[in-house]
Amino acid sequence: MTTLASITSSGMTLDDLTRVLLVGSIVLLVAVAAVRLSTRSGMPSLLIYLGIGLLLGNAVLGIQFDSASITRVLGYAALVLILAEGGLTTSWDKIRGAVAPAGLLATVGVVVSVLVVAVAVHAFLPLSWTISLLIGAIVTSTDAAAVFAVLRNVPLPRRLAGTLEAESGFNDAPVVILVVSFAVQGAPGGESHTWYDLAWHARLELAGGAVVGLVVGWVGGQVLRRVVTASSALFSIGILSLTVLAYALGALTHVSGFLGTYVAALVLGNMHLPHRASFRSFANAMGWIAQIGLFVMLGLLADPRRLDEQIVPAVVIGLVLLLVARPVSVWISTSWFRFSWREQAFLSWAGLRGAVPIVLATVPLTTGTPNTEWIFDLVFVLVAVFTIVQAPTLGWVARRLRLTEGVAAVDVDLESVPLAEIGADVLQVSVGESSRLHGVALFELRLPRGSHVALVVRGDTSFVPDQHTTLKHGDQFLVVATAQARDPAERRIRAVSQGGRLADWT
Repeated sequence: MTTLASITSSGMTLDDLTRVLLVGSIVLLVAVAAVRLSTRSGMPSLLIYLGIGLLLGNAVLGIQFDSASITRVLGYAALVLILAEGGLTTSWDKIRGAVAPAGLLATVGVVVSVLVVAVAVHAFLPLSWTISLLIGAIVTSTDAAAVFAVLRNVPLPRRLAGTLEAESGFNDAPVVILVVSFAVQGAPGGESHTWYDLAWHARLELAGGAVVGLVVGWVGGQVLRRVVTASSALFSIGILSLTVLAYALGALTHVSGFLGTYVAALVLGNMHLPHRASFRSFANAMGWIAQIGLFVMLGLLADPRRLDEQIVPAVVIGLVLLLVARPVSVWISTSWFRFSWREQAFLSWAGLRGAVPIVLATVPLTTGTPNTEWIFDLVFVLVAVFTIVQAPTLGWVARRLRLTEGVAAVDVDLESVPLAEIGADVLQVSVGESSRLHGVALFELRLPRGSHVALVVRGDTSFVPDQHTTLKHGDQFLVVATAQARDPAERRIRAVSQGGRLADWT
């Protein structure tokens, strides 16, 4: 049977193309249908896609794929698109107050987690300190795709949700630096670095990546605004190309391309550029394709006949990571910012792993680090087991810790030229079970000038309300507001949701 690796290396015939398109289209259709199951269960779709890859693999249906180098290359490409989508769809206003704690979690917290896990690996397996640190670095990174997919369905306080989103976008870069450094040190003839050399090198790479992202995002956005405005499709391609350019320039200048991508996307997504709905939708679609392709490919690379050998070590290391390393790193990183113990507990539980650790598990295979083939299987099992444990329970944990909010507000992107020209925004608000918006008439909201409730959806019906319409639990309503009134309107709605109709009354 023709293998995927041989097709990519020796050329593709029309028959090969037909088979690839047949399998690929079926996989995509199944993956699209699987999103509904993922939404209902709270389980990240990555597990379904990994399962599809295992099913298609050599151990079951016979598609052979065993190239760690191709996996690493395509994995990096997919991660660039996933980070770009995350940055483009993240509101700076929502993460502004979370950047500092997220930055510490993504740097100091990563180092603490790596050290704690490395001690456990060295004592339990036991392995050399270099390989123990390598494993600690691989499993430490939280996954942007998993976090974005799960947490945006849980109504968390803004600072808490922003911290998790920003951390997942920031921490890929330092983790990649650590993994590559430890893998190179473990290879025959690899050069050893002192901890202060590694820290200095990491700081330079991260600072350089942030600068590249800021410059590419700001300059590129200004140029696109002036030269490509007529076609929303071309504008969307240009925006996504800029995020990829940030990665490429970062990699060429030997700084963090991953951080450059995320920062550039964050800048572009918050510049109030034209066709915002189009380029966000395009990035979202490309992010989904990248996730599906990446997880299916990782499933193909795994061999289910070997995975059972790593169940015990994976569970032990995962428990150390979940119950010791992550809580300690959260406490050290967030105590400076007055996070309550409930918030710290949730941050500890919500450190979701996904594709990033599995992709990074291929790094020692491509750098020639000896006797590390089993690390991929261990990380694969760890990610699968603890995603099943953590992801579906996030909503329950948030409710038990009394961290969920009674109202959830999200931006609604409408591709409407008139709306863009007048600087209007649309906000979708959901009234939760604990919200004190229940029983409040619209005139009692006292929304700021320039904002208005345009539509209420109740059950299976929708209607245009008047000022005396009373909100109920489970309602969703649309608020149309000018750009200046959008944030004050959301703050007012949240205040009434928490304090009732007399909130902030003076």
